[in-house]
Amino acid sequence: MIETRVVDSDTEREDALAVRHAVFVEEQGVDEDLEYDEHDSEAVHFVAYDGDEPVGAARLRELEDGVGKVERVAVLEPRRGEGIGRELMAVLEGRARADGFDELKLHSQTHAADFYAELEYDRYGEPFEEAGIPHVKMRTEL
Repeated sequence: MIETRVVDSDTEREDALAVRHAVFVEEQGVDEDLEYDEHDSEAVHFVAYDGDEPVGAARLRELEDGVGKVERVAVLEPRRGEGIGRELMAVLEGRARADGFDELKLHSQTHAADFYAELEYDRYGEPFEEAGIPHVKMRTEL
């Protein structure tokens, strides 16, 4: 059974960062200097576990008053398609509501945009490249 937690210990933070490293740095070739940034210290981090094994991660930060930004949503490749991403987003959105956010924005890799659309995120703006990967901007109201 998958359990998604708000990170509140160094171990959980390391687990979240390990998932991000596996997905973004190792699998997708994102430079470590881009993957780990100044927002890591201010963001709320989430980690999904299957037992003791970290299998997913995400982070949430305040973009502007009432608006949160969803970032670094990652699920380990062999575990995709099991609903872990949906679980991560549900917990993250619950925290965003509790923190008083009215809207969430994110930059989705284009191949993942349909996943977010199913969660009622709408595309806006023009496609763009981030870390060498095509992205689209998306947002939803809470």
